[in-house]
Amino acid sequence: MAGQFDEARAKASKVLGESVVKELAGKGYEAEYVASKEEALAAVLKLIPSGASVGVPGTVTIREIGAMEKLAERGCKIYQHWNPSLTPAERGQVLADENAADYFLTSSNAITRDGKLVNIDGNGNRVSGMAWGRSPIIYVIGINKVTANLDEAISRARGAAIPNVLRLNGSTPCSQAGHCVDCNSPARICNALLIMERAAGGRKSHVIIVGENLGF
Repeated sequence: MAGQFDEARAKASKVLGESVVKELAGKGYEAEYVASKEEALAAVLKLIPSGASVGVPGTVTIREIGAMEKLAERGCKIYQHWNPSLTPAERGQVLADENAADYFLTSSNAITRDGKLVNIDGNGNRVSGMAWGRSPIIYVIGINKVTANLDEAISRARGAAIPNVLRLNGSTPCSQAGHCVDCNSPARICNALLIMERAAGGRKSHVIIVGENLGF
């Protein structure tokens, strides 16, 4: 019986995912739907050649699909500021290196059914890399992040900050309330909001929609 329910969920995810892919294609993205995180990883590895440098900003999704390990195995140079061994000065340099790498590999806090990508950052490094860059950008987005409209996408993106605060052992009003309160806390990590209406001009942008729940 459980298998029958899983099959129905998979079919629904496929219908929704392929619909979003169609919208993204009309907005200048190279987009595709895959059913699983394993297929998502295979799609990423097909796009990024061995030995390339890859910038990976703060994204749980990319780590969940196992991309960090597989890219390293293929000799890729990975820039990631989440490396706990970095000094403050080294971390600042890596933040810049992420955006200057051969490929920028990330996810999105939310995506609307008509193909708008919504993201919120604390420092702005990730959203700046999404808005502008010379290298190709690859998004891997779980089906759980698809929303009906822009208002819902922004709400979802703000809510995604809460588990990130908790992951970082931070303390903000939202981490105490369990929902966004639009605070003015110095510890706030949702300071920069980016809405991508279309793929950025002059840059190859690829989106992989995954029929599984991934990331926050």
